[in-house]
Amino acid sequence: MKANALTLALGLSCLLGSASHTFAAEQPRSGGSLTYGVETEPVPFNPQLNGQSKAEVVLRNVWESLLARRNDGSFVPWLAESYEASPDGKSYRFNLRRDVTFSNGEKLDASAVAENFRHLQDAAYCAGSSLCAIGARIATISTPDDHTVAITLKQGYSPFLAFAAKLQILAPASWHSSQLKAGGKEIAGTGPFILESYEKGQQVTFVRNPHYNWAPATANHQGAAYLDRVTYRFLPESSVRTGALLSGQVDVIEGISGNDAGEFKDSSDFTYQHALNTGTPYSLFLNVEYGPTQDVKVRQALLQGLDIDPTLKSVYRGERTRAWGITSPIDPLYNNDLEEKYGNNPAAANALLDDAGWKTRDADGFRTKDGQRLSIEVIQAQATVRDQRDVLLQAIQAQARQRLGVELKLRYVDSGTYVEVRNTGKFGSIANSNTETDGIDIENHYRPVKAGGPINYSRVNSPEINGWLDQAAATLDINQRRKFYSQLQQYALPQQALAVPLYEPEDQIAAASYVHGVGFRSFKQMPENVYDVWLSEH
Repeated sequence: MKANALTLALGLSCLLGSASHTFAAEQPRSGGSLTYGVETEPVPFNPQLNGQSKAEVVLRNVWESLLARRNDGSFVPWLAESYEASPDGKSYRFNLRRDVTFSNGEKLDASAVAENFRHLQDAAYCAGSSLCAIGARIATISTPDDHTVAITLKQGYSPFLAFAAKLQILAPASWHSSQLKAGGKEIAGTGPFILESYEKGQQVTFVRNPHYNWAPATANHQGAAYLDRVTYRFLPESSVRTGALLSGQVDVIEGISGNDAGEFKDSSDFTYQHALNTGTPYSLFLNVEYGPTQDVKVRQALLQGLDIDPTLKSVYRGERTRAWGITSPIDPLYNNDLEEKYGNNPAAANALLDDAGWKTRDADGFRTKDGQRLSIEVIQAQATVRDQRDVLLQAIQAQARQRLGVELKLRYVDSGTYVEVRNTGKFGSIANSNTETDGIDIENHYRPVKAGGPINYSRVNSPEINGWLDQAAATLDINQRRKFYSQLQQYALPQQALAVPLYEPEDQIAAASYVHGVGFRSFKQMPENVYDVWLSEH
């Protein structure tokens, strides 16, 4: 085994902001409280079981990971001071720091970390999350000494390092707590803040961890956090968050609509930043096993016939980026071959639908065949309705009717119904995105459900796709991996139309000018916790 040399070659930073408000003579100062308006309330408060990427800005205050990432995707020490990985991607070893404690006083050691990985193999714990799929790949977990964790997989799987590096580590006492799945004060972490109080549907407050002194090199300082306290208010409506910041009710907000961005961009009273996320674009994933989308011609008609660009410009006022592929443009595995190569071709799309037998129209103008309307139910989980996605889907719905004669029936469901619908497979499309990196996002969406693809919304099980996934997972060579994923992309989109990419999710942050240090985490480019944030006099 030798030290891993995996370095992701392309780290494109898309951070754009207004003129920064810097004070040359002013240095970071400790103290004060911050109120942060956020879009998403974490459900649950267990960071391992929480699948809401937008909730990480809150959760990362308390729970931390073995490794951090630089902007180029390379790994740097955090709770682990070093790591090794075998060239075949099968064996991994993490050497832990010796000075880290959980906020409940327990020591971070090999036994504590190993227990977190063992629970990935416990179906009673990980069921309903993507953790079980990773756990099923693990052959052995050992602790050669008190500060070393060794993990061997059943076969080489190159995305495992990225997963292991980001897994947020829970304290040993967590596994015996009644709060384990829902989260709470008993689920301690090693982070710079400690959970003080939680009011469901309203807010959560954290206080500074005075003993914290193990920030990664990607942070801007070492030692305890500057702030005494931070309160995150759950404000799901973008206009409400904007109003709260403009009126001084909060100090920072994230998730700013295209309509509201102008309030902050050129104002000396605020700073404004935005950045593209990593992972799978927000897309309509089309079910190959149920309803009209079983027919590849119907799927191709949607991919070719919709004109996404003007819809995005209308909904977001030019503040969002059109998506074309199966992963983010900032991901080192991205291939731009499909940019501008499909879409906005209603003539071809309508010909495809005619060929598929949907030739007649009903009184409402929708296509029919054998007396049945061409209707596709689009499922959206209420927990992921953010960033005006409901407005976007309504615009896509109208366009599908006008251009193609296709009825898209939008259905917003709670988390329980969402799981049930996914399990039954009785849906036409699911709209969603995923911020995982290093091919995990691609694995999640295109690996068969029973073979480890936990969010395979298209329900595809293709020998060709499975082969490319296997080849990409078997090597740490990023150029080889990009080649295999590019072949998968060409097959999955223009050939099979398993999804209609809409836009690349991004995050925005606006803050009062007296707030300093707020920003995005390196590489993944999502709002970071408030460890580096400090306040000037105001």
